[in-house]
Amino acid sequence: MTVRLGDITVNRLGLGTNRIADNEQSRAVLKRAVELGINFIDTADKYGQSQEVIGQTLTPYRRGVIVATKGGWSEDNDPASLADKIDNSLKLLRLDQLPLWFLHRVDPSLPIEKTMEFLKSQQAAGKIRHIGLSEVKIDEIERARKVVEIVSVQNHYNLMEREHDDVLDYCQRESIVFIPFFPLRSGSVMLNRRLQEVADKYHKSPVQIAIAWLLARSPVMLPIPGTLSIEHLEANIAATAIKLKKEDYDYLSAG
Repeated sequence: MTVRLGDITVNRLGLGTNRIADNEQSRAVLKRAVELGINFIDTADKYGQSQEVIGQTLTPYRRGVIVATKGGWSEDNDPASLADKIDNSLKLLRLDQLPLWFLHRVDPSLPIEKTMEFLKSQQAAGKIRHIGLSEVKIDEIERARKVVEIVSVQNHYNLMEREHDDVLDYCQRESIVFIPFFPLRSGSVMLNRRLQEVADKYHKSPVQIAIAWLLARSPVMLPIPGTLSIEHLEANIAATAIKLKKEDYDYLSAG
């Protein structure tokens, strides 16, 4: 299963790295992820040492691996600040060009069109290949798309928390890859009970079923569960082979 980020094709399960630190455990997880076929890794300038560790660890593994990063916050989107973040990400990740750069949050004090114009100039300069948006509404996506192509949207979404269903449906219609962050967050007791029931039926873990549900929800879905455990990483990847029956998908969706 793959999705296309502009002219880049990646597998439909990535790795989130907000907990990656400067230690051997984190490096081992990154290396194992690549060995197992994960070729999309998500990070951000706000994730502590994540970018630096990824740059150090994956340089020998770079072939075919797409590292997406994020920068800019709701009060910090002026061009000078964004330029510094982009340049710093290039340096830490040891890249000549960022394959996919997300605006981490829209600055309400700046028209999104102005921010996109600046990012388009960074794209023209060769620093960014593709542009994405994070935690946005449909109208913000549409306004951004009038200035520059948006290949991906990264919003808070999981089986338990689906307030961005409308954004996901929009992305599916427009062939924009949707990346859910916090894709495995726990929810209500009732829904967790349903997850356990379905997990028992398939002889899988609730986490694996939650991943399978996300993948079944939309063909543009690209989950990025994070982990510091190789065992959990391998289980997450195994979840991509689970094919939920319609009645089980519907049972979970109704929860």
